[in-house]
Amino acid sequence: MISIVNAKVITPYRILDKGIVTIENGRIIDVYQSDTGLKETANHKVIDAEGLYLSPGFIDIHIHGGGGADFMDNEVDAYVHIAETHAKFGTTAMLPTTLTSEQDLLLQTFNTYAGSLAKSTNGARFYGLHLEGPYFAMEQRGAQDPRYIRNPDPKEYEPILSKYKHLIARWSAAPELPGALDFGRRVCEEGILLALAHTDAVYEEILRGVEAGYKLATHFYSGMSGMTRKNAYRYAGTIESCFLIDDIDVEIIADGVHLPEPFLKLICKVKAKDQIILITDAMRAAGTHDSVSILGSRAHGLPVVIEDNVAKLPDRKSFAGSVATADRLIRTMCNVAGLALKDAVQMLTINPAKQLGLQNKIGSIAKGLQADLVLFDHNIEIQKTMIEGRFVYER
Repeated sequence: MISIVNAKVITPYRILDKGIVTIENGRIIDVYQSDTGLKETANHKVIDAEGLYLSPGFIDIHIHGGGGADFMDNEVDAYVHIAETHAKFGTTAMLPTTLTSEQDLLLQTFNTYAGSLAKSTNGARFYGLHLEGPYFAMEQRGAQDPRYIRNPDPKEYEPILSKYKHLIARWSAAPELPGALDFGRRVCEEGILLALAHTDAVYEEILRGVEAGYKLATHFYSGMSGMTRKNAYRYAGTIESCFLIDDIDVEIIADGVHLPEPFLKLICKVKAKDQIILITDAMRAAGTHDSVSILGSRAHGLPVVIEDNVAKLPDRKSFAGSVATADRLIRTMCNVAGLALKDAVQMLTINPAKQLGLQNKIGSIAKGLQADLVLFDHNIEIQKTMIEGRFVYER
């Protein structure tokens, strides 16, 4: 049994000063506040947090890589390395995310991911794949490789769902494409989170998408249409539609670059705090000091440059993923968007857990939940990361 004492414990409701969290067999068995210390025994280890914040572990539901590796490298060791890299920055759970690619490479990804689940690691735990593409609008592709963008085809996605649905946590697609509504309904039938992404849809098309099951906006503002004109008339684009429709939650790359201060504040003003999810969208250069890198697999990826704390295509016309780590997201939301710490933490813990239906397992410091915990200081500098009751990183 382990007790962490003298911590500022971030619960779903408040921050407990001089909080105590007790853990046994990888789960939280008690959370309370006390001025009285605990005595360590042979069977009870006591850890003094010395006034640090104790947060639920961060949950990143959109991440491509880090530490010089990318999930599209299709190597089990790359999966392990990425998970261990981001655990140093407080991430305890993640959805490995693909890029639009040829089908053979995607099919290999499923086998590599399955192999990574069996490997012991000191890194973040995987809770299913996030398939980003290949069903996107060409004009909103961003850094996605245009060679592999296509419309949904049941001859392609049905075999994938049949064989690999248990490995897929979410799938992002453009809802206005031919066949995208039928595709969406099928994805939802399998219990997979359906998200809209890289889309040129207008309001009416977004509404039909929501009715088919699209309920999360992938990297909101990035790769999606705004207000447009057709025959002199104005139409609400995807951005306005996501603001307007309450049934759509939004995930944001809160690195302060993809979305500068006014955008972050606008999102927090319009969408409820439980409708916003923070993501890194990190590519392989995250957690490194690299100035050049590759987006996607080493063999088939796109060259990118790292400058101004973001990845860009070499012509500088588009961002190519972020190099953020989870701790940076919290700092940005507090220091730039002006959020209270508890609310920023909620957007990287409870909110993504609910989207994945995992709120009864991870995402909160509460009795009975898995002991995925992070200790950090007032600058959100990570000091310790615990997963399933075991420290996997100590600064």
